[in-house]
Amino acid sequence: MKPTIGFIGLGIMGRHMSGHLIQAGYDLVVYDIVPASVQAIAALGAKPAGSCKEVAAQVDLVISMVPDSPDVEKVALAEDGIIASARPGLIYVDMSTIAPQTAIKVAQVLGAKGVRCLDAPVSGGEVGAKNATLSIMVGGDEALFQEVLPVLQMMGKTVTLCGAAGAGQTVKACNQIQVAMNFIGLAEALVLGAKAGVDPAIIIKVLSGGYAQTRVMDVRGPRMIKGDFEPGFKSRFHYKDLNIIMETAKNLHVALPASALAQQLFSALMAAGRGELDHSAVVTILEDLAKVQARTKE
Repeated sequence: MKPTIGFIGLGIMGRHMSGHLIQAGYDLVVYDIVPASVQAIAALGAKPAGSCKEVAAQVDLVISMVPDSPDVEKVALAEDGIIASARPGLIYVDMSTIAPQTAIKVAQVLGAKGVRCLDAPVSGGEVGAKNATLSIMVGGDEALFQEVLPVLQMMGKTVTLCGAAGAGQTVKACNQIQVAMNFIGLAEALVLGAKAGVDPAIIIKVLSGGYAQTRVMDVRGPRMIKGDFEPGFKSRFHYKDLNIIMETAKNLHVALPASALAQQLFSALMAAGRGELDHSAVVTILEDLAKVQARTKE
């Protein structure tokens, strides 16, 4: 018998992820701080709720997809949060990207109430959420992972148990380091070529056929050179992730010099008022510095 699922957080990612669960035949109870988002998913067949507490009281498994660590703490541990309806057997899967230490704290506090927890952040952006091809990185108990796996497979193509509580968030931090490096490397290549007078479309074509090819280039490169920064993943969220990365590195006494530079470039992007743009918009900071636009001539 399929579990009844609660879904909290119906933004760019959550609206698609919850939709896949409805299509797969799961009964959903949903909540978001934006009423219109709740209404949109309710129109697909979900039951609306008025709080996180109300969601948790009606379901077997709660999923959350919210922006940051404080949001997850509020969803899970606030007076009207999941903890208010905590009971033995309830499952909580947080799919947000947050600090590993926050994921561990939430698992410990809810675990004391009998709630079984997984942290399961995702990679793939809106395209991955829309196509159910997300990469899902999971931290927590292996038996619980196997129990929840069929649900996660409705939203993602690659679902991997990474270790104990917090391990999923640690691997997501590693993922965001690599993605940031790919975007910055591509941005520097495009800006250098454009400054020398080479059409960025030619640069994309050549680099895509060799060792420099990346998924970032394939998915976002053509949009970057058209100046299309409609967000699949907002810059301000990647900046948030870089802050998590640097704080985690500080706690572990790990030097991440390239990540520190990426954090500063994204900080400049925030200062320029471009936080709502796609994270590929980091190229615009390098364009500003070089006084050139890396745009196709087509």
